Amino acid sequence: MKEKFYSYIQELQNSITSKLENIDGEAKFHEDIWKRSEGGGGRTRVIQNGKVFEKGGVNISAVHGKLPKSMQSYFKVGDVDFFACGLSLVIHPKNPMVPTVHANWRYFEMYSNTGEIVDQWFGGGQDLTPYYLFEEDAMHFHAVCKSACDMYNNEFYPLYKARCDEYFYNSHRSEARGIGGLFFDYCKANDDMSMEDWYNFVTQVGDSFLDAYVPIVEKRMDLPYNDANRDWQEIRRGRYVEFNLVHDKGTLFGLKTNGRIESILMSLPPRVQWVYDHHPEQGSEEEKLIQILKHPKAWV
Repeated sequence: MKEKFYSYIQELQNSITSKLENIDGEAKFHEDIWKRSEGGGGRTRVIQNGKVFEKGGVNISAVHGKLPKSMQSYFKVGDVDFFACGLSLVIHPKNPMVPTVHANWRYFEMYSNTGEIVDQWFGGGQDLTPYYLFEEDAMHFHAVCKSACDMYNNEFYPLYKARCDEYFYNSHRSEARGIGGLFFDYCKANDDMSMEDWYNFVTQVGDSFLDAYVPIVEKRMDLPYNDANRDWQEIRRGRYVEFNLVHDKGTLFGLKTNGRIESILMSLPPRVQWVYDHHPEQGSEEEKLIQILKHPKAWV
């Protein structure tokens, strides 16, 4: 399974970066191949200062070895070996009318002292972080997510949408990071889904990513904006940074397993503001977004 899924994310990385380069029309992804001293490595691709994309990363990795002590306590296990691979992406567009997007699809194994698999699971999801709310964009993104889920189980979308709203939440500010999408983790073989079934589900969601995001980018990337719109975008980006550094489990896992720091922190936007005690004007488009972030809604 690990070879099969790693092969899949290699191809998915190629298709996503190729499509995004075509949309941008100017900037290209810079590629870094890196090795992890304890075992494994990855392929980082970053785009910067483009016509459409100010900064973005589409990274794959496959790491293995002894599970660090800090992660043993997290997973409540003893000395075990592990393997983890996944694709993680974050795209920060230049135009404030185009939302930031995040996605991740991953696979994990743990082994006994004799090398047998003692635990394995899939995880992942995709979520949208707009700076200005276009409800039809939110509906489109969630409709694509729901369609991918419904191919396997009609209960998946409402379950994983709710988990996304719960997970991507800045509890210290009592607001969501964005308008959600899907979040699933610890997807293990059970009476209803084999590991092969979970592979098919996760790859279906991965294959749906471009359909979910690209039409929104193409619709909004040429809309006019002003300096005030950019200021708001950068203030909201600050909330994005806060979530990734304070709450995100993927960031923690990367740091605790001696991952490549440049790849882990590629999710951070290049221009950010923290304005003291900032509140948007009542009745403004900016306040409209905040109200949605404080009270997540059903989009489909």
